[in-house]
Amino acid sequence: MTYVIAEPCIGVKDSSCVDVCPVDCIHPTPEEPGFADSDQLFIDPDECIDCDACVEACPVDAIFAEDQLPAQWQHFAQINAAFYRSGGR
Repeated sequence: MTYVIAEPCIGVKDSSCVDVCPVDCIHPTPEEPGFADSDQLFIDPDECIDCDACVEACPVDAIFAEDQLPAQWQHFAQINAAFYRSGGR
């Protein structure tokens, strides 16, 4: 299972989750190209180790275990994965 960043991150992009991720799977970071152009941050489903450190760090409660995503935000699992399939990072 992986974690997913959902709608509450849009427009906020607080990078507290980036700072606590032990495997560097949340992008774009504030230092990376494309950060300003991105509406939200994304978790790489292939790299996430399900540690849950990002969940506690997120000040807007935007991060959920994939199997606990609220129904209205289910599509964010695909949005996060698509970011990495399209060369994000």
